[in-house]
Parts: sequence; C-alpha cells; structure tokens
Amino acid sequence: MSATRGPEESTEKASSVQSVDRAISILELVATRGEVGITEIAEELDVHKSTASRLVAALQHRNLLEQLSERGKYTLSFGIVRLAAATTARLDVARLGQPICQRLAESLGETVNIAVHDGEAGITVAQEDGTAAITSQNWVGRRTPLHASSAGKVLLAWMTEDERRQVLRKKLTRFTDDTIVTAADLRAELARVLDEGHARSFEELEVGMHAVGVPVFSFDGTVGSALSATGPAYRLPRRRARAIVGELREGAAELSAKLGYRGET
Repeated sequence: MSATRGPEESTEKASSVQSVDRAISILELVATRGEVGITEIAEELDVHKSTASRLVAALQHRNLLEQLSERGKYTLSFGIVRLAAATTARLDVARLGQPICQRLAESLGETVNIAVHDGEAGITVAQEDGTAAITSQNWVGRRTPLHASSAGKVLLAWMTEDERRQVLRKKLTRFTDDTIVTAADLRAELARVLDEGHARSFEELEVGMHAVGVPVFSFDGTVGSALSATGPAYRLPRRRARAIVGELREGAAELSAKLGYRGET
C-alpha cells in the first residue's frame, strides 16, 4: 500500500521543481544576453530580487555562473563549458565510432559496443548487432556496472586513483556466481587489465554471456571510452574472446586516431 503525500510534501516538491525551472531559465537568459544583472533576471522571471539572488548564488556555487566584478553582472562560467565538452565528447565518440562498430560487428559476427564513463557506471553510446545475433538487445543509453562488464573494467583500469577509489569503497553488486564482489579481487583484476591491455567478462554480468573490451584513447592520452564485443558463451568461448582482442584493438586505434590521439595504443 503506497503512502499518500501530504499537502506539505506536495508543496515542497512543487517548489523544488519551480526552482529548477527558474534556474534553467536564468542560464538560458545569460546564454542569450551574455551578461545579465540581478535586476534584469528578477524582471525576466517576474520574481523578487532576493529570489533571483538566491538562485544565482546557487548557480554560482556550482560554477555555472560567475560575477564579472563585485556587485556586477553575471556571465556563464567554466562549469558550463565542462558540461558542454563532456556532451560533445560523447557525441563525437558515438558518431565517429558507429562505422567502426558496424565493420567489427560484421567481421566478428558479435554485438559491438562503445561505452563511456558516466559517474559510477558505464553508459553505451553506440552499438551494432553482429550478423550471428539471433535476437538483439539495445543497450544504447543504458547504464552498466563498471565492475562486472568488460568495457566497465577498461574504464575503471584507466581511471585516476581518486575516481577508482569512489567505486571500490562501495558495495559491489553480485549479478552471477562469477561476479567480482570484493575490492581486493577487483584491484587484482584491474592490474591484469592494465598489464594485458584488455578486459574480459565471462558470465560476470549475465549468465551465458561473454565479453571482451579494449581502451579507446582521447586526444590527451586519457581513456574516455571502451570498445567491446559481446556474445553468448557458446559462440564466444574464452579462447575466441582472447583471439579477437587484436581486431578490437585495431578498431580502437582507428577511433583513437579520429579523436585526435597520436600516441601508441
């Protein structure tokens, strides 16, 4: 039996939604005009100046707005650039990587994906189903656990230590009997991934499914995405999974080059 929301809770929720809507309106206003003062914002939103000031202060605290001078107007801050850059990077990876996924899927006969780091999970941004696939499952836009997927292990292995620590300090969910669920075991696995240059997931996320993934390097040498192939265990046994690593690496090297990476992969 679900609990009924009281009038106070409903009012609070409505107020929160209104605040979010107003904050977005402020960002859109500043983006359009370039520089905007509190008075202009209050008039545009039809709110009191104190309300406008509180909203602007919250956006400023999150580095989305900055004040040009003391008591001066506000403009968009670096936080907006960071968010836009992250979105652009994902779009570039998906757009540039889709033809590579298609070619590999046709060659390998298995489903090929590209995943990027999304907080404490991986998110698929591109996918092509293999010619041998009987049924297809669309993973684009879906989040997957880093510790149980081959792409996720790649992303984890090449993270900064601080980022990795955020994942390892939390409970690792068990999906199958083969899922790695202790921080010590996962650290040992990630060390192997770095040493061998690829990650494997043999029935760790889903019973009967195998996957192998390799890193895709960004222009600055960091690993922002992973290229992986997934298939049923009977068609992608451990030996074959290891055998296709070379072909996946070639595809990843091509995508890395398109993203501006000039080093050795």
